[in-house]
Amino acid sequence: MRLAFYAPMKPPDDPVPSGDRSIARGLVAALAQRGTEVTLASRFRSRDGMGNAEVQADLIAQAAKEISRVSEAGKRAGWQAWLTYHNYYKAPDLIGPQVASALDIPYLQIESTRARKRLEGPWAAFAKAAEAASDAAQVIFYFTQHDAETLLRDAPRSQVLIHLPPFLNRDTLPVPSGLSGPMLSVGMMRSAAKLPSYQIIAQTLALLPDTDWCLQIAGDGPARAEVEALMAPFRGNVRFLGALDISALQEIYRQSSLLFWPGVDEAFGMVYLEAQAAGLPVVAQDRPGVREVLAGAPQPAVQDGPAALAARITDMMNKPAQRHKAALEARSMIAKRHLLPAAADVLRVGLAKVGVR
Repeated sequence: MRLAFYAPMKPPDDPVPSGDRSIARGLVAALAQRGTEVTLASRFRSRDGMGNAEVQADLIAQAAKEISRVSEAGKRAGWQAWLTYHNYYKAPDLIGPQVASALDIPYLQIESTRARKRLEGPWAAFAKAAEAASDAAQVIFYFTQHDAETLLRDAPRSQVLIHLPPFLNRDTLPVPSGLSGPMLSVGMMRSAAKLPSYQIIAQTLALLPDTDWCLQIAGDGPARAEVEALMAPFRGNVRFLGALDISALQEIYRQSSLLFWPGVDEAFGMVYLEAQAAGLPVVAQDRPGVREVLAGAPQPAVQDGPAALAARITDMMNKPAQRHKAALEARSMIAKRHLLPAAADVLRVGLAKVGVR
């Protein structure tokens, strides 16, 4: 099987780490299992984060030139299908549908987002392109039921939607945690996306019943000074680890007792999968997407605020047997649904539906 893979927001070989890059790399690995040849079709980045009509028009013009080059490459390579990861209004797939049509091969998407409210306004041109690309897909794989809502609403009649649970780029579980170390929070430090979770963490820490606790924070970014200011009242109990690569982070998971991350605005959160693979119980808020990747009992409701999170942490820390039970449930769930073999099987089902085996 020879497949073309494309990620318009960020190619999987981009040097800058991010969750988007990690997912793209995992998808390539899952598609490549059992000898499939996967080619990165293009490194063209279509992202416009500011909503600038001139930028969008220029990127659309650049994409037209890229289509010709990539189509020729695809003919020579004998691609049998094209898969695009993360088509949405800020980074639409301006290449894949046209190349797939020129080569007469199936066009599939993974984690596409519908946003028809963006068809007017600063991203109008890109939103139209993203909608057109989604309409062209014969199969769309979605990560969460939350994502599926608009995909189902706006899907063309012949389009097939398939649930692909988020997964880790590994075949087996890592060594489990001993569950005897400090608590752990993991998140990049960016004002818009992650700072609200750090604010909830600080509010929760203030409600813990005593000072006999420790929290380690893995992550860095432009909002680090703001995060440090939030944690200043707990200076003796909070330790900043900085940005860690995956191997260093894996070691930290093994030395921690639980993961505490509220999950504000998370699509689902790769950190939850990584932590649970190591057997860490999770304390989060019950949010769309997030709830779909968490094992065990429902998490505290958002409206119950930091007090409910503090109560969950206290209960978990005071009951080792409960913590170990949660750890076993987490690892079992990850092993069954969220590793490479399971993802590869789902992707093959989708490819088979368009005649690619």
